Amino acid sequence: MTDAPPTTGLHHVTNICTDMDETVAFYEDALGWYTVKRTQNYDDPGTPHYYFSSTPEGEPGTNVTYFEYPNSQGAPGPGASHHFAFGVEDEETLREWQAHLREQGVRVSEVKDRTYFKSIYFSDPDGLVFELATEGPGFARDEEDPGSAEIDPFAEGYEN
Repeated sequence: MTDAPPTTGLHHVTNICTDMDETVAFYEDALGWYTVKRTQNYDDPGTPHYYFSSTPEGEPGTNVTYFEYPNSQGAPGPGASHHFAFGVEDEETLREWQAHLREQGVRVSEVKDRTYFKSIYFSDPDGLVFELATEGPGFARDEEDPGSAEIDPFAEGYEN
């Protein structure tokens, strides 16, 4: 470890969408989240910047924000996010989300066992991949000191 100053955790994630109305509908209707702020991109005035949160107040750590750039298209690869995950308490809640999202017309994966948590995957209207992941069993499942060894999940029989 270094003597770097402490952080308080992830504050928010900012993404790009092509249609803010579709993105608002996805967050409010499919995810049941709140639009907690509608403003402009401070670095690109005139570009909409919306903030969505799982809580009405939008506390740090609960926010996902979007800039709207119509007619744009991202490319997967270095410098781009592969996916991001939201936490859920347990597998029962994960399955409730899976059913809820399917009822909302969202295509959702089957439950995946990722050894340290279970998860499902789905995408927003622009194809950004989301994951919902359970809290447990946690990273200490196969190590007393998490991160102390490199683990080959396939050699250990963890593949799914």
